[in-house]
Amino acid sequence: MTDKQTLTIRDNRSGEEYEVEITDGSIRAADLGKIGKSDDDPGLAVYDPGFTNTASTRSAVTYIDGDKGILEYRGYPIEQLAESSTYLEVAYLLIHGELPTKEQHDQWVHEITFHTFVHENLKSQLQGFRYDAHPMGMLLSSVGALSTFYPEARNIKDPQIRHEQIVRMIAKMPTLGAWSFRHAQGKPYVYPDNDLSYTENFLSMLFRMSEPKYDPDPRLAKALEVLFILHADHEQNASTNAVRSVGSSQVDPYSAVTAGIAALYGPLHGGANEAVLKMLKRIKTKENVPAFIEGVKNGDERLMGFGHRVYKNYDPRATIIKKACDDVFEVTGVNPLLEVAQELEKIALEDEYFVKRKLYPNVDFYSGLIYEALQFPPEMFTVLFAIPRTSGWLAQWLELVDDPEQKIARPKQIYTGGRQLDFVPASERWK
Repeated sequence: MTDKQTLTIRDNRSGEEYEVEITDGSIRAADLGKIGKSDDDPGLAVYDPGFTNTASTRSAVTYIDGDKGILEYRGYPIEQLAESSTYLEVAYLLIHGELPTKEQHDQWVHEITFHTFVHENLKSQLQGFRYDAHPMGMLLSSVGALSTFYPEARNIKDPQIRHEQIVRMIAKMPTLGAWSFRHAQGKPYVYPDNDLSYTENFLSMLFRMSEPKYDPDPRLAKALEVLFILHADHEQNASTNAVRSVGSSQVDPYSAVTAGIAALYGPLHGGANEAVLKMLKRIKTKENVPAFIEGVKNGDERLMGFGHRVYKNYDPRATIIKKACDDVFEVTGVNPLLEVAQELEKIALEDEYFVKRKLYPNVDFYSGLIYEALQFPPEMFTVLFAIPRTSGWLAQWLELVDDPEQKIARPKQIYTGGRQLDFVPASERWK
């Protein structure tokens, strides 16, 4: 007897049987490639557009159980982290794999605070953008440009150099994000204030005007801290997959993270909360919600902010972010769209049509309301997503670099085009 789990596959084309080992609930694609392999046949491949059931890595960073609505960073429930931790402590956890001691935490915070400033030449690059440049485009290009300021970053096998780039990127992302915001408003860029915490400093760079010292409201700083924690990582999503795929070529981490920002830029990934806001504004009032719900059922409307590729239960981040709304609205005043959102959620959660399809609110459903209350234009929403997600991208990148099983990403394809065509020269084709 053996504890080894296997799967027996019968190839009905030949009648042959193959025994494939099962490890961690998965089989290796290379083992499937042995089925039917011959000189004329390359063997079986898995066709899986969008990687709906294909694991590309083993990871210890983030655990998700979509059916039960569970999200954990390094084994710690997101609820506990959002309640009692800070973003920089969570970033340390993601990067290093364990919670810091007091000394480790203080050193980590000091390092990141020390590196919040960016080179003046990078400031000049940002100032060269058009007045209406999209903040995500500015962030994308400026993070990519950081690799030219730190050429040693290409030495990704050196642990100390890797650490320095990780610290720099987490430290500078709020600065670059805030300057992108100020640029669109034609306001002068505000330099970091290293007497403030990570989120307080970000708020200062965003909103400080002529006052000698910006004093952020602690409720807003705490709400932003919670939002940053919730967005720090989310397993193998599109942007993380982009970071890992580009990072597999052993490029520097700035270039790999730039790929993640580019993926996040897309409306199907980072732009979902903006779509929720547009939907709520179109509904306008609580009284219009029932008619909108009927439109969704009839296929005439789309319900944004409900359902998730992974979660088939209530997104745990949505529950936390709903509470953060109270703190923000206590300072800014209640967003009138909140009543529309609450009524929409109430009806949808009771309606058999949505319950049967397991359509529950996700993190994007309420986050847009908070961002708007903080006076961010919709084009800034994705930047606010990218800043905290940087720690998750870097944790995933670091894991990739240290994983001996990883190779340069190169998916197989199923070729569907023509074959062995005879080329006809232009002089004959164009007669």
